[in-house]
Amino acid sequence: MGKGTLIKELLKRLPGLQLAVSATTREPRDGEVNGRDYHFLSREDFDRRVAAGEFVEHAEYAGNRYGTLRTELARPARGIVLEIDVQGARQVRETLPEATRIFIEPPSFEDLARRLRQRGADSPEQIERRLRAAREELAARDEFDRRIVNDDLERASRELTALVATMCPP
Repeated sequence: MGKGTLIKELLKRLPGLQLAVSATTREPRDGEVNGRDYHFLSREDFDRRVAAGEFVEHAEYAGNRYGTLRTELARPARGIVLEIDVQGARQVRETLPEATRIFIEPPSFEDLARRLRQRGADSPEQIERRLRAAREELAARDEFDRRIVNDDLERASRELTALVATMCPP
């Protein structure tokens, strides 16, 4: 159960919240739908949109580009949730200082490595790139406003839901 699972639980528990659909240059995985799971863009289109200022944040992660388009934040909702990496969170701190940044932390680095390998969605090389990036991200966890250890889905979901509910009242 990674941060995506935790965020799905949050969205179920707090109606009216919406997850911003990230843009990426990586290839879709089986079952992923453009516009629902990600906005799948070519590197050229991604770079053009960066140059045009269309992203609120963007970053390179494990060899691919990811970002949140400004249009995702303009949708009517109780609140918008961004599922981003540390690079993106640093940019959000600069562009949206009022945003609360929450670090979803695995119980341990070893647990994260096990989860990535069990997921079976990435090649061994991609997993190693993700693990290198994760080491750097874990070192930056103190930069965030709040931290939630994702060791127990029910407990972590309750904690995240309670926190977000105070920021996004009905």
